[in-house]
Amino acid sequence: MSEWDAQVVIGSKRQTPKVTKKDSDLNAARRSGAVVATDKKTSSGANKARQGTDHQKIAKLDRENEVAPPTKVAPSVGRAMAAARGDLKLTQKELAQKVNEKPSVMQEYESGKAIPSPQILGKLERALGVKLRGSNIGEKLGGPKKS
Repeated sequence: MSEWDAQVVIGSKRQTPKVTKKDSDLNAARRSGAVVATDKKTSSGANKARQGTDHQKIAKLDRENEVAPPTKVAPSVGRAMAAARGDLKLTQKELAQKVNEKPSVMQEYESGKAIPSPQILGKLERALGVKLRGSNIGEKLGGPKKS
């Protein structure tokens, strides 16, 4: 038989093994010689409440390595700000415009919820004329130091 007489079939696909999850299909695939991979579930049928201790150990390590949250502004700073703002007859919005910050920032500082920023505290000290950092919080700021 020559090359010209050979039969050519166009469009036939090579059979590939199917991936199935049923036991009957799995056995049939094994019988046909297909490659079958099986994975065991890690927590199949186990009580969810009593999982392995690995999770507990990891959670304990996470709790031990946690960093403490940043400190908030002292309540005395908020009271000093409110008193100085009241003396100057400024609203929180006007003070925020004066120091070029948002009114919500002023509200956080006065309520003691803000994380202190030296730049913002410095601007507030200059605008209000009151000491807000270090010791003696609430004292009037003196003029420039004389030498």
